[in-house]
Amino acid sequence: MRRTLFTEDHEDFRHLVRNYLTRDVVPVYDQWRSSGLVPRSLFTVLGRLGIIGVSIPEEYGGGGQRDYRYNAVIQEETARAGVTLGGLRTHLDVVVPYFLELADAAQRGRWFPGLASGELYSAIAMTEPGTGSDLAGIATTAVRDGEHYVLNGSKTFITGGHHADLVIVAARTSTDPDNRRGGISLLVVEKGMLGFEVGRRLEKLGLSVQDTVELSFSDVRVPVTNRLGEEGQAFAYLGRNLAQERLAIAVGAVAQTRAAIDQTIDYVRDRKVFGQALAQFQNTKFELAAVSTDLEASQALLDTAISALVAGELTGADAAKTKLFCTETQGRVVDRCLQLHGGYGYILEYPIARLYADARVSRIYGGTSEVLKTIISKSLGL
Repeated sequence: MRRTLFTEDHEDFRHLVRNYLTRDVVPVYDQWRSSGLVPRSLFTVLGRLGIIGVSIPEEYGGGGQRDYRYNAVIQEETARAGVTLGGLRTHLDVVVPYFLELADAAQRGRWFPGLASGELYSAIAMTEPGTGSDLAGIATTAVRDGEHYVLNGSKTFITGGHHADLVIVAARTSTDPDNRRGGISLLVVEKGMLGFEVGRRLEKLGLSVQDTVELSFSDVRVPVTNRLGEEGQAFAYLGRNLAQERLAIAVGAVAQTRAAIDQTIDYVRDRKVFGQALAQFQNTKFELAAVSTDLEASQALLDTAISALVAGELTGADAAKTKLFCTETQGRVVDRCLQLHGGYGYILEYPIARLYADARVSRIYGGTSEVLKTIISKSLGL
């Protein structure tokens, strides 16, 4: 179905991204998969091309475009090319918005030029080994000592943490027995700070080139000037960006669903079974007709949600509905596409197997499907 979401400027940007991926990433992507990591130089290249700094204000070397649709284009094109770019989505869609919203003038001068050029790459550290989705249960502490905070604790499942130069850490700076959500602050920890350790890269089911690590902080002295926003207000800040974070996951889910269907159509046309193309069997046609319809429904819902986000009107409940529907649909569709590949679908040499493995986490991170249903039910007054 015809989409009306993007303008000519977005399509020009799409052409830039597509050409770069085709020319410079696809030929070496298997090497990245073998190493389990994208090269750090990727981000400086994206900076030179003007891809990574689109949302950073022009006075700091960025594109000055606070338009989420550019981020959506990047996800759509990486899925189309059959690649992922490490933790880039988290950097652009989750972390950079905190800098844009909360950084003061001095912090902007220190960090924004590097964020625009790709010389600085970022991650956010919220999840802890014992908390999961319960952000109010954060145990990492930051105790004020003059012009510094002394940070202690650990974080896990940190996307982009291996390469990150700046890590936004959610830490408890005070405790209010009557308000578990109060007393949490955001501190920017910089690579090389004494006591800050990047732990092992966690082996995952999918997302093989996305670095996901554990982080530990032992008496790390973080300057007060590295605090983002007001002390104790982090829970409110984190909640404000959740709608975009969840929408970003939905964007990836729909783009990867489309890639799975496209790959499967190509496969069934070439694959011969009992003397004829697999595409000629009624079951194949019906399966692909059904999943194609599912895709169009997801895309329509997603495009409506993106338009609402750009207009500043996307609610938390609507973001939850969009992520829930798009990621659950992704899981069903990719499973059906793998089934049509038969035994070859289970072999990692085939992209459909990687799409299947990558898809599973989309129903978990950024808010599990169960958490999203809770949010939606509350919006219904239940």
